[in-house]
Amino acid sequence: MYSHMMVGTNDLEKSKTFYDALFTSVGGKPAITDPKGRLVYLHNGSVFLVTPPIDGKPATSGNGMTIGFAAATTDEADAWHKAGVAAGGKAIEDPPGWRGEGAGRLYLAYLRDPDGNKLCALHRG
Repeated sequence: MYSHMMVGTNDLEKSKTFYDALFTSVGGKPAITDPKGRLVYLHNGSVFLVTPPIDGKPATSGNGMTIGFAAATTDEADAWHKAGVAAGGKAIEDPPGWRGEGAGRLYLAYLRDPDGNKLCALHRG
C-alpha cells in the first residue's frame, strides 16, 4: 500500500482542472497548493500530488504504470470516469464495467490524464 503518489505535469493549470473534477466527483475537495507549488489532494486517507517535473525536463507518463483510485460503488467509479472525460481526460480500454480476470471480480473505469498518465477507478464487487 502507498501512503502517497505523485505524478508530473507539463501544465499545472490543466492538471488542476482535471484532477479537481476527478476528486470533487467522488466527494473530495479541490487541490491545496503546497509551498513548492505542487497540487495536493487529500481523500479517503490518501495523498495524491501533481507537480511540474523536479528535474526540469518535460513530464512523461509511466511506462505501463497504472494509478488506481478506490471507488466505494460502481456509481462512484462511473461519476469519476465521466468527470475525468468532461475535464479533458481520455477514456481508454473498455468502457467502465465488471471484469473477472486477475485479482477477482472488479468494476474498472480507465482514463488517461492530460499528461498521458493511466488512471483507474476500481470497485471490488
